[in-house]
Amino acid sequence: MTLLRASIQTAIDRIDVASRWAIIAGFTVMVVVVSLQVIFRYFINVSLDWADELARLTFVWVAFLGVPHGAKIGAHVGIDSIAKLLPPNGLAHVFRVCCVAAAALMVVVSWQAVVIARETWDQLMPVLDFSTGWFYIAIVVCGLHTAIHFALLAWDHEPVLPAATIDA
Repeated sequence: MTLLRASIQTAIDRIDVASRWAIIAGFTVMVVVVSLQVIFRYFINVSLDWADELARLTFVWVAFLGVPHGAKIGAHVGIDSIAKLLPPNGLAHVFRVCCVAAAALMVVVSWQAVVIARETWDQLMPVLDFSTGWFYIAIVVCGLHTAIHFALLAWDHEPVLPAATIDA
């Protein structure tokens, strides 16, 4: 492994750890907020106006923060019927081409999310007074994080078939 590859891997490992902790924190916030909303609504007969918006925003962030963790191990949905027919060398080439294409797609998705976030930044959520652009920032973070994982997979990883992660 080259020094550059090792440095990038160290950095992405740290980002992965931070992302996992953010996911844990997000799930905690969701559980607490939704539980409080249920308690207040059904037992105290008072609705927490901000609970739905905060839970929705947190859910979006948790979902998009989780995508790169699945991408790096090949755990997302994939069709491997043709890939299973390829010889190992051919599979390695197809795998790398697909990873590069997926990384490029994630960069495009991230860029478009930046464009949309900028266009919607002045729109506020009705209760929280947060910009609706924060929903799109989650897509930017997800896209860039996932693109790095796909690029690293293309760099020097052995091909991963989707079924391999299920069977393991």
